[in-house]
Amino acid sequence: MKTFSLSLMISACLALANVATAQTQSAAPAAPVSVYDEHADARAELNQALAAARTQHKNVLVVFGANWCPDCRALDGKMKAGALATLVDKRFVLLKVDVGRFNRNTDLAEQMGVPLKKGIPAAAVLKSDGDVLKATGGGELADARSMGDEAVLKVLQDLHGKG
Repeated sequence: MKTFSLSLMISACLALANVATAQTQSAAPAAPVSVYDEHADARAELNQALAAARTQHKNVLVVFGANWCPDCRALDGKMKAGALATLVDKRFVLLKVDVGRFNRNTDLAEQMGVPLKKGIPAAAVLKSDGDVLKATGGGELADARSMGDEAVLKVLQDLHGKG
């Protein structure tokens, strides 16, 4: 009888240990989704986007952000669904530019009139010839996680200059 009780206790302990391990593993944070290519040549990609925009008769939407930035990832997700996806697909060639920890491609943002210090994600709309139509200047997208789709849509429409 003692052997049976000891076996039962050991089995119960092992079962509890397995449950605890499973809970710990499921509670581990998921790795952030990689939205921005941290190794891309942003100027070369910009030239490709401008060429595509000329061919497609669209403007270029340049979004500056970083993979560590939850608002940047949220904006990317919002632009892939619903009315935002329709607007982006219809009007823009999309280019996502990684700014790292504000140590990459900051010169490109500055050249487009995008003050990264106001927050990321930040964006600029360029005509297919490279001229800047408009850029975010006050962190309009920097709180993308809590912005509704309509608010993001309004920012993009304002940047594009069309309702």
